[in-house]
Amino acid sequence: MKQKTVAYYTLGCKLNYAETDAIARTMESHGYTRVKFSEKAHYYIINTCSVTEVANKKSRYMIRKVYTRSPNATIIIVGCYAQLKPHEISSIAGVSLVLGATDKFNIPAKIAEYEAAGSPQLVSSCEISEVSLFQSSYSLEERTRSFLKVQDGCDYNCSYCTIPKARGASRNARINDIVTQAQEIAAAGVKEIVLTGINIGDFGKSTGESFLQLLKKLDTVSGIERIRISSIEPNLLTTDIISFVAQSRACMPHFHIPLQAGSNVVLALMRRRYTTELFQSKISEIVNIIPHAAIGVDVIVGTPGETEELFQESYSFIQSLPISYLHVFTYSERENTDALHIKPRIAPHIRHVRSVLMHELSDKLHALYVRKFNNTVRPVLFESKQKNGMYSGYTDNYIKVAAHMAKTVQNTIVPVILQCTEKEVIGKEI
Repeated sequence: MKQKTVAYYTLGCKLNYAETDAIARTMESHGYTRVKFSEKAHYYIINTCSVTEVANKKSRYMIRKVYTRSPNATIIIVGCYAQLKPHEISSIAGVSLVLGATDKFNIPAKIAEYEAAGSPQLVSSCEISEVSLFQSSYSLEERTRSFLKVQDGCDYNCSYCTIPKARGASRNARINDIVTQAQEIAAAGVKEIVLTGINIGDFGKSTGESFLQLLKKLDTVSGIERIRISSIEPNLLTTDIISFVAQSRACMPHFHIPLQAGSNVVLALMRRRYTTELFQSKISEIVNIIPHAAIGVDVIVGTPGETEELFQESYSFIQSLPISYLHVFTYSERENTDALHIKPRIAPHIRHVRSVLMHELSDKLHALYVRKFNNTVRPVLFESKQKNGMYSGYTDNYIKVAAHMAKTVQNTIVPVILQCTEKEVIGKEI
């Protein structure tokens, strides 16, 4: 039988990376051989993102790039862009299959259907309301870290967001099934799990369980030495969760919390489910219970209604918080969202200026955070060896470290003394 090779490319969030690896394992079980995306392949699977128009453009660019390089290959498009705009994607030259949310984990069967029909294209879209099953996924491509999907979908209805239309209602796997997957990850030699989802604090809605119960069970999995929470809404981050992380064996002192705007007026326009006062109280609670914790924050600039005065209010609020870094997003118009009807609209060049200012603030906040740990000892999980001969990895509280080590330390946790410079953090062996 002729070897069938397949290459993968993933855009967007950690959840997409977990799902791509799950798709790859399914393909391998059906006789397909995985090759690097840079290599020639019979099939290319592109897992797309559609959180912004930039994400859509990146997806279209990759499709055209693959088609130019391998015009005879079968190009298969899955992911949020495929769910939201299947017919837009199908109009791009070279696209063979476009699969919506119900079929992206059933690619071998769809390939067989496509090839049996001998048609130039197969578009298998669906109404997102039809998507109810939870599809388990985890990644194993990295040797030190795995993205483990524990939840999917979102029941929130933020005015700027299309994710519920692309992912469907909130749903999750059962804790026992997730624990089994964590054990499989540990058996593969992976030390760190990152729990991923769309709204993971909502975990348990479809199974009658809770996110705290999940953390407690995963904390007992032998071989998993680190557990990180990818992102959790401030209104769902309970005192009990924070307290458990503080005394947990494996849960890292690291929280990533979406703020999106540091103005109650803008938060209301966004239809977020908290206020700046609640957000500030959560940050204070983390700092009081786990003083060394890393706290990352998402913020969106340039959303409709964000006047200059409200942006300055947001900037000042974020500047006042004892956080570690920002993930800054520039607002992008999304079809069929209520934000399109909110005034005033912010000009693209003003959005860009605000993005630059927030990125600069992030650099300042991160420098202040890192400096607190100068000449202290922190455990580092070393991930890779760089071209300069140094190993790189992250501390428990998410500080990136580079170190010259006397022996091979990849996928090993080693305590080092942190020496902070203006450009990087160097780890010194004890």
